[in-house]
Amino acid sequence: MLSQLFDLANLFVLPFWALMIVLPKWEITRKVITSPLPFVTLAGLYIYLLIVAVDPESAQALANPKLADIARFFANEGAAAVGWVHFLVMDLFVGRYIYLEGQNNGIVTIHSLILCLFFGPIGLLSHLITRAIVNKIKPATPTSEPG
Repeated sequence: MLSQLFDLANLFVLPFWALMIVLPKWEITRKVITSPLPFVTLAGLYIYLLIVAVDPESAQALANPKLADIARFFANEGAAAVGWVHFLVMDLFVGRYIYLEGQNNGIVTIHSLILCLFFGPIGLLSHLITRAIVNKIKPATPTSEPG
């Protein structure tokens, strides 16, 4: 059951990433990506896995994290599934941020979204750098002169 939920979670996020990367200007993409449903669904799965897979003893490793304790914690399949779903939720949320900011400000995001899909924080960094470059080279909006 745990393995199937893990596989399902991996498949569940793919259409959202595909929409942002392949069809960013499609109005359906914006509607789907601005919906909280993907995040509610993944958060629900996360909570379920947390309840089912993490017992009080293993949760103790999270109370005062030490690297060796965290490594032992994630050696358990259930804990690894919880951690992976955590990554999926947060990376998709950051991808949503990148996508929406790009759409709202005319910033190309395909490279940052692909990096975020595979390497989370590197995609965010890529977007922040891209945004800074675009803002630096974008001509200033002319202000109207008093009449």
